[in-house]
Amino acid sequence: MSGKENAEILGSIGAMVEAEKRLRARIASGAADQEEARAELAALEVKLDQCWDLLRQRRARAEFGEDPGGAKLRPAAEVEGYQS
Repeated sequence: MSGKENAEILGSIGAMVEAEKRLRARIASGAADQEEARAELAALEVKLDQCWDLLRQRRARAEFGEDPGGAKLRPAAEVEGYQS
């Protein structure tokens, strides 16, 4: 597994989680336009889901002896359609 690429993905996830926390705090405090902030939050959550999905794909490919580099960012509609 290529640790460098996974570390980059995890770094992006960390940055987005921090952005999500700041945005939620702005929403809670009333410092943000509610409609705009909620739309931004929804978009951020989709991006996070896509990144987590990409990381899971990479890890699974590596586990089964495949090239993690073959993992691709899936469309939002596909990732958001998954059921837990």
